Amino acid sequence: MIVWVMYDIEKDRARTRASKICLQAGLYRVQYSVFLGTIDKNQFDALHLQLEELIDEEKDSIYIFPMSKDELQQTVLLGRAFDKDFVTDEVRSLFF
Repeated sequence: MIVWVMYDIEKDRARTRASKICLQAGLYRVQYSVFLGTIDKNQFDALHLQLEELIDEEKDSIYIFPMSKDELQQTVLLGRAFDKDFVTDEVRSLFF
């Protein structure tokens, strides 16, 4: 499945750890706190649990959006859309 992960985490250490968890799951950074990629159900569950463990639920938020390739291709991107310093060809290929 294709997933978007977006987070707003207050503490630097937890925020850094969240980005490492996303990258280790095979996701690609598209903005500072936004990741996109393809993972299977087991990876999705592991990602969910790892991210849940590191946040302060009173202050932080994480959104994990699963979607199909058809839904992703219907996504509207406005402006620069992706930060060109982060986006790889793997991310671009998900949209075509």
